[in-house]
Amino acid sequence: MSPSLIAGFALGFSLIMAIGAQNAFVLRQGLKRQHVFWICLTCATSDAVLIAAGVTGFGTLAMAWPWFEQVMRYGGAVFLIVYGARNLRSGWTGGAALTSAQAQTGGEPALWPALATVLALTWLNPHVYLDTVVLLGSVSAQYPSQLVFGIGAALASFTFFFSLGYGARALAPVFARPRAWQVLDIGIGLTMWAIALGLIWI
Repeated sequence: MSPSLIAGFALGFSLIMAIGAQNAFVLRQGLKRQHVFWICLTCATSDAVLIAAGVTGFGTLAMAWPWFEQVMRYGGAVFLIVYGARNLRSGWTGGAALTSAQAQTGGEPALWPALATVLALTWLNPHVYLDTVVLLGSVSAQYPSQLVFGIGAALASFTFFFSLGYGARALAPVFARPRAWQVLDIGIGLTMWAIALGLIWI
């Protein structure tokens, strides 16, 4: 197997393993079994587009526009504060539980609002650009084939997001209890706020 492919996969996987806003949303959708395939596909495809931009040299162009980073940073912070508040409110009020009927069938909300949320969590996060476009783009230049390196990193994104989304189902029995959902929602809300504060105070 190509060293460039392995290196791209390893670095790409390590960059997306940390629990962040995007991963927390994928986990939540996976637990609720709502639009899991499309959510995972959207996340992985978005990463692949950004990785492609990085390995083809867009990273240097993005670094030439300092205003772009500022706009994404503060826009992302505002979105994360609002989204985090929603989760904290849900965790505070409680009352949610994952029943076996919900886990298997109906009650799915519309697809487009979920996709809009995950797209915002992905594309309004400046760390995504730093990791995929700038970092992966610059590291790829050190390998014989930047294209193969990028393919490896994109494969890592597809592997991670689909594993997270569908692997979350194993936790369904735990989240049959309302208290578990409260803990998850509060944890996600606090994670969103921590990331938002980190963006503001960089």
